[in-house]
Amino acid sequence: MVSLLLPVIYLAFISLGLPDSLLGSAWPVMYKDLGTSVSCAGILSMIIAAGTIVSSLLSDRLNTKFGTGKVTAFSVLATAVALFGFSISHSFPALCFFGIPYGLGAGSVDAALNNYVALHYKARHMSWLHCMWGVGCSIGPIVMSYAITHSTWNMGYQVISVFQIVLTVLLFLSLPFWKRPLDNSENKAEAVQNRGFFQLIRVSGVREVLTCFFCYCALESTAGMWAASYCTLFRGIDAQRAASWASLFYIGITIGRFFCGFITMKLSDQNMIRLGQAVMGIGILLILLPLPDSLLFLGLILVGLGCAPIYPSIIHETPANFGAELSQGIIGMQMAFAYMGSCLMPPLFGLLGQYLTFGLFPVFMAAILLLMFLMAERMHKATAEHRAAYHAAL
Repeated sequence: MVSLLLPVIYLAFISLGLPDSLLGSAWPVMYKDLGTSVSCAGILSMIIAAGTIVSSLLSDRLNTKFGTGKVTAFSVLATAVALFGFSISHSFPALCFFGIPYGLGAGSVDAALNNYVALHYKARHMSWLHCMWGVGCSIGPIVMSYAITHSTWNMGYQVISVFQIVLTVLLFLSLPFWKRPLDNSENKAEAVQNRGFFQLIRVSGVREVLTCFFCYCALESTAGMWAASYCTLFRGIDAQRAASWASLFYIGITIGRFFCGFITMKLSDQNMIRLGQAVMGIGILLILLPLPDSLLFLGLILVGLGCAPIYPSIIHETPANFGAELSQGIIGMQMAFAYMGSCLMPPLFGLLGQYLTFGLFPVFMAAILLLMFLMAERMHKATAEHRAAYHAAL
C-alpha cells in the first residue's frame, strides 16, 4: 500500500507546475477584460511570490508540527481555493486577494515535498518528479488556450482548480501512508531540529547553497522570459520563430530531467550539478558568439538541458550536506531564495536590455552561471566531511 504514495507525489508535482504558466499565457486577454494595464501582471506575480517566500521559510515549523502529508494536503487545498477564486474574479483587486493563498499554498507544498523526496527516495525520483513539474507547466497553457478559444480565461482557471481539488481529496486519503516509514532510513528524520533563519545561515555551506539556488533560478527565469526578445530584438529573427525557439528552453528542461533520472544511477548529485553547469556554459557560448542562427537554436536547447539536473540535484543532496535533522529548514530557505532569484533578476535584465542592449542577454547569464559554479564548489568543499559521513551511515 505504501507504494501508492509515490504516484500521489508525482501528481502533486504536476499540480505544482500547472498554475505556474497560467498567468503568462492568459494575461494578454485578462488585462483587457479586467480593464487594467499590462504591467499589473508584475504586481500580481510579486504578491504570489511574497506568499511563496513566507510559506517556504515557515515550512520547517509547519512540517515538524503537522507532518508532510497534512501540510501538503492543506497547501494544495489552499492553491485550489485560490485558483477557483481566480476563475470567479472579474477585477484586479480580487485577483490580488486570491493571490495571497495562491502563494502561501505553493511555497509550503514545494518545500515539504522536496524535503520528503530528498530524505526517502533515490536521486532518480527527484529528477523525474521535477520532470512532472515541467509536464504541468506544459499542460497549463494548453488548457488555457482551449478555454480562451472556446469560452473565457476564467474557465481555464476553473478547470485547473478542479484538478487541484481532486488531488486534494487524494492527498487526504493518502495521509495514513505518510505516517509509515518507507524504509529504516526514515529514522534519520526523527531528530528534526527547529532552528531559525539566523541560526541556519551560520551553518557551514548554507550561505553558499542559498546563493547557488538564487543564481540557478535567476538564470532559469531570465532565460525563459527574455530568450525570445533577444532573438527578435538583437538577432533579428522574426517574432513567431523566436517564440517557438524560446519554448525549446522549457522543452529542454523537461526532457532533460527525464533522462537525468537514468544518469543519476551512475553519477553523484555533485557531478550532476557540474554536468548541468558545463552543458549550460556551452549553450550560453553558442548564444553569445556571432554564429549562424542554427547554432543559436542549439544553444537555447543546451541551456535548457543544462538546467535540468541542477535544481533537483541540489535539493536531493541537502540531507547529505547538512543532515536530515536540518534539511527541512534549509530546503525551505532554498525555496525562498529560489523565488527571490526568479522574482528579482528577470526585471533587472529587462532594465539592462531596455536602456543598454538586449545583446547583454548571454553575458548576463554567463555572469550568473560563473557565480553559481563558484558557490556550488565552495559549498561542496565546506560540506565534504559531513557528506562522506552521511553516505557511510547509509
